[in-house]
Amino acid sequence: MKPRTFVQFALIALAYVPVTTASESGAALYEAHCASCHAASLRGSAHGAALTGPAFSEKWSALSAEALRDYQMSAMPPGTAQSLSARQHTEITQYVIAQSQLPTDSVLSLSATELTEPSQGDTQDDAEVVEFAEAGSVMDMARNAGNFTGSAVSGYRSVAQSELNQPDAKDWLNWRRTADGHGHSPLRGISRDNVSALALSWSMAMHAGSNQPTPLVRDGVMFLTHPHNKIQAIDAATGDLIWEYQYAFPPAAKMLGGPTRNIAIWQDRLFLATYDAALVAVDARTGKQLWRSEKADYREAFTHSAGPIVANDVVVSGINGCELFTEDGCFITGHDPETGEELWRTSTLALPGTPEYASWGEVAPDRRGGGDVWITGSYDPDLDLVYFGTSQPKPWAAPSRGMSVDDAALYTNSTLALRPKTGELAWHFQHIPGETIDMEVGFERILADIEAVPALLTVGKDGILWKLNRATGEYIDLLDTMDQQIFVVDRATGTLTYRADIAGAGIGDTYTACPGIYGGHNWQSASYDADKHLLFLPVHQLCSDMTPREVDLGPGGGGYGADVATYPMPGKENKAGALLAIDVRTMTVKWKIEQAALFLSGALSTDGEVLFIGDLDRRFQAIDTRTGEQLWSARLPAPAHGYPVSYEAEGRQFVAVPAGIGVFRALTAVIFPDIYQPPDGQGLFVFSLPQ
Repeated sequence: MKPRTFVQFALIALAYVPVTTASESGAALYEAHCASCHAASLRGSAHGAALTGPAFSEKWSALSAEALRDYQMSAMPPGTAQSLSARQHTEITQYVIAQSQLPTDSVLSLSATELTEPSQGDTQDDAEVVEFAEAGSVMDMARNAGNFTGSAVSGYRSVAQSELNQPDAKDWLNWRRTADGHGHSPLRGISRDNVSALALSWSMAMHAGSNQPTPLVRDGVMFLTHPHNKIQAIDAATGDLIWEYQYAFPPAAKMLGGPTRNIAIWQDRLFLATYDAALVAVDARTGKQLWRSEKADYREAFTHSAGPIVANDVVVSGINGCELFTEDGCFITGHDPETGEELWRTSTLALPGTPEYASWGEVAPDRRGGGDVWITGSYDPDLDLVYFGTSQPKPWAAPSRGMSVDDAALYTNSTLALRPKTGELAWHFQHIPGETIDMEVGFERILADIEAVPALLTVGKDGILWKLNRATGEYIDLLDTMDQQIFVVDRATGTLTYRADIAGAGIGDTYTACPGIYGGHNWQSASYDADKHLLFLPVHQLCSDMTPREVDLGPGGGGYGADVATYPMPGKENKAGALLAIDVRTMTVKWKIEQAALFLSGALSTDGEVLFIGDLDRRFQAIDTRTGEQLWSARLPAPAHGYPVSYEAEGRQFVAVPAGIGVFRALTAVIFPDIYQPPDGQGLFVFSLPQ
């Protein structure tokens, strides 16, 4: 008799594994299919309603568990409602009801224990369910098998602050290559004349999740951040893996599918902002963790979606998860890169004792939410200022937070200019006071010298492009880039006034916002060609209907507090995706592309007069920056996502783009059913010209 292998023994053992209980199965199913949008804590997110709290109780407590389960079966997960069996939906429903804070006399709560599987739609018997569930355990074992052992980066050269400020053309050392946020490569080996010959050079599979990374490249070594707080060092010319680092985090800390938009590099180390609200330093040569510094308690919802920037030798980073009310609220910190020591902390919500504190009306300091930092900052070494954008106050709608649009709620929806050594606030500019529709202006800050003026450019979800003086914070100009119907805009002063029905809306009143809460502009960053003075801006031509809901305003309460329905902008049903080239000297549009598929990656421009960008329909495109003409296109396995980069390794120029849509699919799969959107396919795809 041949000796049995480990796998054979494992398969035999599976026959004796007991059936998982309904509650355990419900928790696991919820984590796998629901938590990305609704959060592990059921508190909800921008992509899914809260499944606990006053709004959930108001909507469901008078209904039966069967009604909730049947709704779930008809609509969830978004775009793939038939992907789960009736038994799985039943177990998820039981889990949600058990975890929700419902009144004791709730019909929904009382009927949960009697919820039975519907007779139609699930023909599997218990034996089949056990068999397939345990086959998944074999897959888990296979997934975790492997004997790869990493090595060290050979000949690594430390990265000085001066190089971060002005990187070599062949490297990509910051989130948008340069500290000023341009997202532009000076390489010209790939040009408008030869880009049609571009071909796949190598690729790398990536961890499942919302795939929104920015690879960094130093001397031909790529540092790639995955969903799941994983970093890999890769030979950027060949795709050979050098080392891999996996940060250990509590599963409940992961938010919205786990986007990690960037890491930072400095000297011999990389800096990762983790799901559980910490910063870690990792040795760039070996992948070994050097230090960990906890910024906040993830159990209070604090987390990170974006990484830090290194400014004047200080690691500067913001934080997310500020929809729940806490003592501290949201903030930006500066850390010592050598030791991880926190050097300073600056609140993004006005504190008692400051003139701005009164802008929140009568709301107590521990009932103030929002001011998240979703995107990393930009840095001007000459002015020694680091710039961050903050998001809206929360709950989203002013009536849900006991306020009106006349309460400015500083420093939400603002640009903040900070001294990186001290955290001192040099100036602030609030783009939208009293924000009430999730129209945050919390995205990229592009620093550009425009006709001898040190300017800052930024765009929010409303699609309005702002031009400020970055030395003083003074307003210069703005451009309404789409048919925006939310504000009356005074371009002379930069003042926005809400439409009357929006300003006067109360709890339960529905109003339309064009653009809607997904943009307009979103995290898909613009690129800036300083020589041409052109900003290349991807936007979403979508609208939303929003209905403010009651939110728990007590200690530890908070949330998003609104129901939202999103759809293409009227007249743009087959043109929801748009890309604009804007001359920032005159704030006029030079050319515009419209297409059915949203542009879902950041933009990347180059000195080869080529713009690279990817979309929902799995196309990665090269576009002539002079005319907007498409020059080349490649079909990816999944929608393009994250931030494309370009670099040089072994004497060749490469262009890399992440793919794999993640949590955004909860929206796009529903409103764009004619576009095939695989739920998986996360990977990095690297292109070059034939040798």
